[in-house]
Amino acid sequence: MKIKAIYPGTFDPITSGHEDLVKRASNIFESVIVAVASNTQKNTLFSYEDRYDMCKKVLSKYENVDVIKLDRLTVEHAKELNAKVMLRGLRAVSDFEYEVQLSNLNRSMNPNIESIFLSPDEKYSFISSSIIKDIARHDGNLENLVDVYVEKKLREKVS
Repeated sequence: MKIKAIYPGTFDPITSGHEDLVKRASNIFESVIVAVASNTQKNTLFSYEDRYDMCKKVLSKYENVDVIKLDRLTVEHAKELNAKVMLRGLRAVSDFEYEVQLSNLNRSMNPNIESIFLSPDEKYSFISSSIIKDIARHDGNLENLVDVYVEKKLREKVS
C-alpha cells in the first residue's frame, strides 16, 4: 500500500534529529511531506522563508521527500495532499502527553489521519532547536547537531 506522511513543524532551525526522523520515515512511506509552519506561536529566530529554505537544502538528498509551506491547519493540508499519516517526533517521555493530546485533536478534526510517533536515534535524543540556538549563541560546537548549511546560517544570525 502506498502511504503518504506529513511531518509538520517549526524547524527553527532544522536539526540532525529532524533529519534523522525524515530519513527513517522516507524508508517507510511512499513519500514524506515536511511542512514548515508559518503561523507559529513560537518566537522564531529565523524567518519563515529562512526556515523553509534550510529545510529544502538539508532534505534535498531524499528523493521521496518534499518540503512545503504550511499556512493553515496541518489536518487540512494533509487531507488536500492525501496524506494518511501525521509524523511526529518523540525525544523523551515529556513529549508524549502533548503529542497524544495533539494526535487526538487532529483525529477529531480529520478521522482519516493517523499519527505515528518516531523517536530519533539515541545520539540525537537530547537535541532541540532551542538547545541548538543556545549553543550557537555561545559559540559552541554544532558539529553533527545540524547540517553545515544550517550551522552557517545560525552563525550569521547570532553574530
